[in-house]
Amino acid sequence: AGNQLAIHLSLQYVFDYQQGDVFGCVADIGWITGHSYVVYGPLCNGATSVLFESTPVYPDPGRYWEVVQRLKINQFYGAPTAIRLLLNYGEEWVKKYDRSSLRVLGSVGEPINKEAWQWFYQVVGEGRCTLVDTWWQTETGGICIAPRPSEEEAEIVPAMAMRPFFGIVPVLMDENGEVIEGNDVSGALCIAQPWPGMARTIHGDHQRFIDAYFKAYPGKERAKGREFHCTNKHTEYFQHEIADHPEVPETAVVGYPHKIKGEGAFAFIVLKEQTARVDHIKEELKTIVASKIAKYAVPDHILVVKRLPKTRSGKIMRRLLRKVVTEQSSNMGDVTTLDDPSVVKELLDAYQKYKEKNSS
Repeated sequence: AGNQLAIHLSLQYVFDYQQGDVFGCVADIGWITGHSYVVYGPLCNGATSVLFESTPVYPDPGRYWEVVQRLKINQFYGAPTAIRLLLNYGEEWVKKYDRSSLRVLGSVGEPINKEAWQWFYQVVGEGRCTLVDTWWQTETGGICIAPRPSEEEAEIVPAMAMRPFFGIVPVLMDENGEVIEGNDVSGALCIAQPWPGMARTIHGDHQRFIDAYFKAYPGKERAKGREFHCTNKHTEYFQHEIADHPEVPETAVVGYPHKIKGEGAFAFIVLKEQTARVDHIKEELKTIVASKIAKYAVPDHILVVKRLPKTRSGKIMRRLLRKVVTEQSSNMGDVTTLDDPSVVKELLDAYQKYKEKNSS
């Protein structure tokens, strides 16, 4: 009941749901976004919910917008990965279709970079639709931080989740477990009190639940992810900067064990086209991260691949990338939700060649 309440209200208020609206969440229904905002949230509100299967580029890159036109979708909720992919195909596939029914756009699953945000807002939404960058996790059950609801006409800063939802009390904590106050500060994002949609345990292992979410900061639930009003020193923040390079339409950065730093950053990148400038682009990316974040944050490895492992809805399966770089190919886990499972062998081969080249 608590979970249903949280997603009922978050869908209603974050997306300004009105009776009669057609809600379109194009996430894979097997992921938590599908559970919460394809099934339970819309149905609790009595909404018409659109279920989307296949990929954003089949049979062509206009697939999403054809669906918007045909079904007169009012709210469109999708992943930044898919938006970045479609951005690479240009504006004509969007403008080919009538999107006047759209009122609210939503981003989910990972941080959205500014270029993708602007394209989503200006091209898809024609600069007239509210764009909500939503921060939450499987464990939180539903949206915890988003630009809406808010005071009428309150500012929305591009590529920022911004404001806590009803009942969410976010705090930043330092390494000593003390709350950090003030502006332009960073720390571990925690939630200071319970809320209706939160996970209550891990099935069959309650102690693991306590250790994973509460032990580091007693009395607070630690939220693994980006901060609500500041930059993220996590791998996703490196990814945010790398994705702004004009030659890199898609990227994913994952952590791996590092003997000195504890955890290093390994970047997988997809280039717009085959180019002889690969090494030059890699150096440009390192320079960008060094100047925008810090020299110590520069990814230790950058591997160019043809494509990234994605679900049918366009969400990158980063756990598979981590398995690749930690050499756990014999334990890749469930890959049935992948758009094309053959990408796993492709990635393993690319990583092996990269490793052999570096060792020589």
